[in-house]
Amino acid sequence: MELREFFEHLSGAQRVYGEPYEKDGVTIIPAVSVRAGGGFGRGDDKGEYPSGVGGGGGAIARPAGAYVIRDGEVTWKPALDVDRIVLGGQILVGLVLIAYARSLKRG
Repeated sequence: MELREFFEHLSGAQRVYGEPYEKDGVTIIPAVSVRAGGGFGRGDDKGEYPSGVGGGGGAIARPAGAYVIRDGEVTWKPALDVDRIVLGGQILVGLVLIAYARSLKRG
């Protein structure tokens, strides 16, 4: 797959919204957050030994939530990212421990 095709594949609503599905009269439309980036290269054909350098690209997709359609009413239900919650808790505990250790040194 060429780089152009890769980015075309990532763009558009079909990459942000999943296939709607229905269960018990409720329609669910899942949604994701897609971030993509890329790099480019250059070459130098001057001199005795031509050379070049290149880059790459990548994409990250994370669940964002889902639209829920029930009885003609549409609501947004955000996805719960447990990894981010745990990481935030770990950072908070680390900061509290640092503050506690500093207070012991002073006292």
